[in-house]
Amino acid sequence: MPGPDGGPVRAREPFRARTGRRVLAVVALGGLLGGTARYVLDLAFPGPAGTFPLTTFAINVSGSFLLALLLVYVLEIWPPTRYVRAFAGVGFLGSFTTFSTWMVDTDRLLGHGHPAAAAVNVFGSLAAGLAATVLGLAVGRLARARRARSATRSGRGRRYGWWVR
Repeated sequence: MPGPDGGPVRAREPFRARTGRRVLAVVALGGLLGGTARYVLDLAFPGPAGTFPLTTFAINVSGSFLLALLLVYVLEIWPPTRYVRAFAGVGFLGSFTTFSTWMVDTDRLLGHGHPAAAAVNVFGSLAAGLAATVLGLAVGRLARARRARSATRSGRGRRYGWWVR
């Protein structure tokens, strides 16, 4: 692709490629850690076959809360960063909370003849996840407001800029 002067644009390509690889590496590391955390919790708190998958439910609901809280901090409180959202949001929480495990658990409930528990798993997880997301956003915004009040009282004012308001 030619640059504005008609010549090739190569000066920025290596930087973009390095940045893309770094972000991918950060997402992969977060995914490794998040998947491992889920696996460890599944081993620590196994559920008998045919029973409500409480561990998966708790993981997905807590992950919804943490993702909402994280996004308030990343987008509205902390100074801009390139890797926190990629590592924690996409990588760690993306593999910690998974749609596939939720659906496999639902299929197992149906396979063991528990359609009511399967329905509670599907709709209860959606409702609890939404509630946890709203709570995470509220807690994050409360923290942002307290931080802004504290900064104003201590004379720091708007130290970081628009995201502290």
